[in-house]
Amino acid sequence: MQISWHQGFTYMQKNNIPFNKPFFSGKELRYISEAVNSHCNISGNGLFTKKCHKCLESNLNIKKVLLTHSCTAALEMAAILAGIQPGDEIIMPSFTFVSTANAFVLRGGVPVFVDIRPDTLNIDESKIEAAITKKTRAIVPVHYAGVACEMDTIMDIALKYNLLVIEDAAQAILSEYKERKLGSIGHLGCLSFHETKNIISGEGGALLVNDERFIERAEIVWEKGTNRQQFFRGEVDKYTWTDIGSSYLPSDIIAAFLYAQLEHAEKITKKRSNDFNTYYRLLKPIEERGYIQLPYIPDYCKHNGHLFYTITRSHREQKNLLLYLNENGINAVFHYIPLHSSPAGIKYGRSSENLEATSNTCSRLIRLPLFYELTIKEIYSIVRIIYSYFDT
Repeated sequence: MQISWHQGFTYMQKNNIPFNKPFFSGKELRYISEAVNSHCNISGNGLFTKKCHKCLESNLNIKKVLLTHSCTAALEMAAILAGIQPGDEIIMPSFTFVSTANAFVLRGGVPVFVDIRPDTLNIDESKIEAAITKKTRAIVPVHYAGVACEMDTIMDIALKYNLLVIEDAAQAILSEYKERKLGSIGHLGCLSFHETKNIISGEGGALLVNDERFIERAEIVWEKGTNRQQFFRGEVDKYTWTDIGSSYLPSDIIAAFLYAQLEHAEKITKKRSNDFNTYYRLLKPIEERGYIQLPYIPDYCKHNGHLFYTITRSHREQKNLLLYLNENGINAVFHYIPLHSSPAGIKYGRSSENLEATSNTCSRLIRLPLFYELTIKEIYSIVRIIYSYFDT
């Protein structure tokens, strides 16, 4: 199999390409210094926290945003706001990070795992309704790789059965479903700013509140179960413990770092999306020969170039190609081990059916390097190694 390389490229004889490399905009340290020198609430909810809230609310069309110290924390807040009690069931995919399930298990909830679609790797919306019981309280769609789940169908099901929808949009900042930003469609949404994401603060996250019923309580849960925010606004003469909650606020130093990233969010997304498209174009001939499966983006979705993956023909081929890539200096990796087959998943959750697509897909998936500073030369080099594997 041959590929026509663009003229003018000289390829490295020795590759050393990491899977991820955090991007720095250049203003992070400046804004951190401003936060520290302001002597104002660097412990949390200070100047830059407010700037981040305003930026996210405006750009994502969210009624209320609350920064958290991780997406895990945002999911835990969502579980509290959803009123999850022991025995309550929460429908979600098994093909996701542990935090999606663990946040609800901490409240005594039972994750009910539903299979994924083989094309988008998102929860199969056609199988959700069959998983609903009298104990079901919420649906948690996970927008894998920044590609939207079929949200119209999910929201219709939730309305029919009076369920909450909590979007796990950890990978999906600035992605869209029918021109609506992901995280803005469900009753609640959760973002991640972990260093592996598009927009980062080292660790960090945000709770997105789209249903006004939850705004007041969300602030209380966020502030350790106190009505401190109402006190700051002059709505009460003193603040006190009124509900359950925890210390979910990140420091304003973290928010300062994040704000420097948010200022470049569109630029970062455009660069990553262009890199995604380059991978796709160069690898399409291999897919057409039946060697791999490439990501599928529905026409109604606009993705953010969060990650690029390929799906091999077998688990054995996945292992061999991963080994071959890493032996050639390309740090490619697999992704989630399905939660339904994990020890904790078996103990705390249950499967709604035989999750054949989940098990089959995860054993064949390979993620390729994708980060802001990845060069076109490096992408060509990675693709060249993949072609050479299938040519041998």
